[in-house]
Amino acid sequence: MGGDLEPCCYEPLTGYYRDGHCHTGNGDTGVHTVCAVMTDAFLKFSREQGNDLSTPRPEYEFPGLKAGDKWCLCASRWKDAYDAGMAPKVVLEATHASTLEFATIEELKASAAD
Repeated sequence: MGGDLEPCCYEPLTGYYRDGHCHTGNGDTGVHTVCAVMTDAFLKFSREQGNDLSTPRPEYEFPGLKAGDKWCLCASRWKDAYDAGMAPKVVLEATHASTLEFATIEELKASAAD
């Protein structure tokens, strides 16, 4: 968001490229660019939308998430959650600028993690 992209999380290892960063590139059709801090409410919302982020999926090297974990979310999923009043907090320094194609800087700042 204006500076060098900081890491989002290494444990669990996140990012489309599983390198701890929320950057994007060829093949990332979900645009996994929002570094978000998971909450029980958001995880439930996501599951109800058909994207269960809580259940481990070892075949995809996905550990399953719990409240407090940081994770690179799809920008459109975060925006959907924001519009529904269910968006998790965002780590701005670890959120890629391409997220601005889906959400405004004001929306992201209003949801900034402390």
